[in-house]
Amino acid sequence: MKEKTIDYILRATWQAVARTYNEEAAKYGATMATGFALLSIDREKGTPSTALGPKMGMEATSLTRTLKSMEDKGLIVRKKNPEDGRGVLIYLTEFGKEKRELSRNNVLKFNEAIKKNITDEQLRHFMQVAETINELILDKNIFNQETPE
Repeated sequence: MKEKTIDYILRATWQAVARTYNEEAAKYGATMATGFALLSIDREKGTPSTALGPKMGMEATSLTRTLKSMEDKGLIVRKKNPEDGRGVLIYLTEFGKEKRELSRNNVLKFNEAIKKNITDEQLRHFMQVAETINELILDKNIFNQETPE
């Protein structure tokens, strides 16, 4: 059997995680993106719409669609930013806060299930590897290195 590449393992794992969260979210008429947005919006102060995309790692078009759906479902409201009239702040409604708590509990449940099946040392190594991969990508040190012959 061929050895799986690192990117394959990352992609397959992320797809499995996303599928798991989407299946759970579907029970509540939501998506993983909706749950992630609920968790990314400050409960009290709101969050600038321009800060939400980078915070969630989402493209603007996908974020716009997600926010529109959330607004239609009564999870969020948009208000003009009092400090910058050109900007918009996203606030959770009371219903959005309830659903945020549900999302939070599911994330905690997911994390606990993983932690029950791997050691603290394995988790620490996983975090270190993931952090290193992210740093290499952020520093654009993946394809800018000389490769050995």
